[in-house]
Amino acid sequence: MASIHERTNELPQLVQPDPPINVPRHVAIIMDGNGRWAASRGLPRLAGHEQGTSNIRRITEAAGALGIEYLTLWAFSTENWSRPAEEVSGIVRILGETLDRELEELHRQGAQLRHIGSLDGLPAGLRDAVLGAIELTRENDRLVLTLAFDYGGRQELIAAVRNIIAEGVSPEQIDDECINRHLYTRDLPDPDLIIRTSGEYRLSNFLIWQSAYSELYFSPVLWPEFGPQDLENAVRDFSRRERRFGNISAEAARATRGSA
Repeated sequence: MASIHERTNELPQLVQPDPPINVPRHVAIIMDGNGRWAASRGLPRLAGHEQGTSNIRRITEAAGALGIEYLTLWAFSTENWSRPAEEVSGIVRILGETLDRELEELHRQGAQLRHIGSLDGLPAGLRDAVLGAIELTRENDRLVLTLAFDYGGRQELIAAVRNIIAEGVSPEQIDDECINRHLYTRDLPDPDLIIRTSGEYRLSNFLIWQSAYSELYFSPVLWPEFGPQDLENAVRDFSRRERRFGNISAEAARATRGSA
């Protein structure tokens, strides 16, 4: 894949190998390792967050080039509010600066921006800017880029249950579809592939309902260094897997038919 810095106005198209890659429709990424990246260089943690945030553009472009339709990035969890106040305020500042810097290009590239989680903890001006960016890009359809900010999977489920109760839904009407309709992700397909960077092996309260049948990929690469080739490697790994959704494998099915 060509370097991001070599790209011009159009996103490059992946040169499909033989056989072609089975590209996941929806990829979600737990962007982990900013602080460790900074610490390994003797830099303050905020330098890692700045570097990690600047990496969003090249991964978004790479996702579009691969043919991924939905990209969800976990930028800030509900638990992250417990970090030192200086770090939290710095992350919020970086979010605002990044939105100002990147929105025009995201819009030009045809990305539709969405948000899951809560915006209540943001300053009013930044909250309005996020909502304005969502409205501006609403009709774009090349890639749906969802930012999970102040997001937690358990909190999402609690909110869904509360809304279901408030609507007076009877117990016998509550099923998978009912719950799906009350989640933040109601308009998104479940992620086919969830990637976590930095070598950690857990989901940490991320999309815990939606990930029931997601394929998981854990990369040792810290998020600020996670590049287009790393994303393609994850997609290639996904392509080699057989997703059975509780069924038996195709090979086992053939064997069963052959013995009938």
